[in-house]
Amino acid sequence: MSRGVRSHPDELIVGLLSVSDRASAGQYTDEGVPALRRWLGAALKSPWQAHERLIADDRSQIEATLIELVDQVGCDLVLTTGGTGPARRDVTPEATLAVATREMPGYGEHMRRISLEFVATAVLSRQVGVLREVGDHSALILNLPGQPKSIAETLGGLRDAASGRTVHGIFASIPYCIQLMGGPYVETHEDVAPIFRPKAAVRAAVRVPGGPPAPGTSR
Repeated sequence: MSRGVRSHPDELIVGLLSVSDRASAGQYTDEGVPALRRWLGAALKSPWQAHERLIADDRSQIEATLIELVDQVGCDLVLTTGGTGPARRDVTPEATLAVATREMPGYGEHMRRISLEFVATAVLSRQVGVLREVGDHSALILNLPGQPKSIAETLGGLRDAASGRTVHGIFASIPYCIQLMGGPYVETHEDVAPIFRPKAAVRAAVRVPGGPPAPGTSR
């Protein structure tokens, strides 16, 4: 399997994994990975590349695919959809935890918090967030919902007419998490996905010689 090659030092390498027996068998069209791709395309200002996979609800296959995306492809971030409920075939969280070196429990908690704004059955979701650290490379792996609308709400947050945003999406913290892991410096379009970093972690804008001044500066 070929390794992702960055065209820029800050290019984000993302793995998009959809887990579904029926979609992987061609019984219906997968909606999870396309929804993830659309959202990232609208949100990311930094360069990025995606490596996509569609597999069945099989724990050993999920584990092998996650390991491949992190260890061989070199993904900084892996987003999965599907297989997080209480049904016996829903084993994505178990597979994710099995390949993890450390758990990031806040992500699962916050994803359920967002979904609970809409449906009481959000408590049935077993989504987890973990780190996989191998050699000098680390990746953040997150289990997301399967429905396109829920994916957008989970990543981008909830909005209302008065304030424009009531609950921050999980992506607000992902760029800083990847930065702390030693990954690329990720920037977003603030109107789609505002992000948060401590002031000390914000990279100063670089001015190109002879070009216009960087935002917030003067010549």
